[in-house]
Amino acid sequence: MLLCPPILRRVLPFPFFTSTGRIRRMRFSKCLVFQLLTLSTTTFASESLLKPYVLTNNIAGLGFFAHFDWQAIDDPTHGRVTYVDKKTAIQQNLTYASYDSFILRTDSKTVLDPAGPGRNSVRIRSKRTYETHVAVFDVRHMPQGCGTWPAIWETKEINWPDGGEIDILEGVNDQAPNSATIHTRAGCSMPETRLQTGTSGQLDCDWLVNFNTGCGVKFPTKASYGPDFNANGGGWFAIERTDEHISVWFWDRQGNTVPRDVKRGTLLVDPKKWGVPSAHFPNTSCDFTQFFQENHIIINLTLCGDWAGNAYGATGCPSTCIDHVNSSPEAFTEAYFDIGSIRIYEHL
Repeated sequence: MLLCPPILRRVLPFPFFTSTGRIRRMRFSKCLVFQLLTLSTTTFASESLLKPYVLTNNIAGLGFFAHFDWQAIDDPTHGRVTYVDKKTAIQQNLTYASYDSFILRTDSKTVLDPAGPGRNSVRIRSKRTYETHVAVFDVRHMPQGCGTWPAIWETKEINWPDGGEIDILEGVNDQAPNSATIHTRAGCSMPETRLQTGTSGQLDCDWLVNFNTGCGVKFPTKASYGPDFNANGGGWFAIERTDEHISVWFWDRQGNTVPRDVKRGTLLVDPKKWGVPSAHFPNTSCDFTQFFQENHIIINLTLCGDWAGNAYGATGCPSTCIDHVNSSPEAFTEAYFDIGSIRIYEHL
């Protein structure tokens, strides 16, 4: 049993960001905080000694409206979409929330004029930016259907890709499994052999190589993406980003290997107890302090575009991607995210 020094036997306010974005000063015993931090740091390697990952943002339900901006911009991936602003998204039920659910979707009612704008959809970006952190995404449903290209990712849009890009959840046209990918400017590469359960693709992360394929890793299970993911009730994605590595994990909601701190949303998390990641990107041939900056979290759903459109003909989908998006709104009834929460952990 850890004994508490007498000087810590008092109560102190602890700053905590609620799901609505407000700061609440929860009152914890100094002794309790001391014990929690001491217990946690004993399992960390030297790089994180005395620096546990502590919950700083718990974004759920209506909290998404406080923590994110709606980006009514031209789609940089040239999709057949029109990204709408927050007011329009709410009016058209393209984004809505309950206390523990946030929905982001594309329009599934309108037949499009081929000469007119694309199908209304949503792209949101976190107000805050992050460097060293852990993020846990509780996703119950992801967009599915021919022509869809959903993504959860981190980047700095100004002077892209100088600040790097990390794709956590991404795929097209229901083609499982999920892929985690990093994109950079020239000079960053990954080793062919590294400790991960996924399968590496291209090793040069330069966006100018091979049409911006990036350094991608395909996850080992089809349940990590698309219809199989949704049939299982979704799951959890998590990312740890440090100056030494970037790691991405996935746990199926029906699986029995979900770490307790991930499943319960505890105050502290320890990624070193989470097992081998699905995708692992070490800094051995890529100085992350030079290739990655403070990045936003972005969640978006585009249709067709540079990847989904080009791959469309090889996926058994009907017609052409553009014609399908224009004329078949009913095909997009399942094209939505249902996100339970995003929990951000940082070193305090």
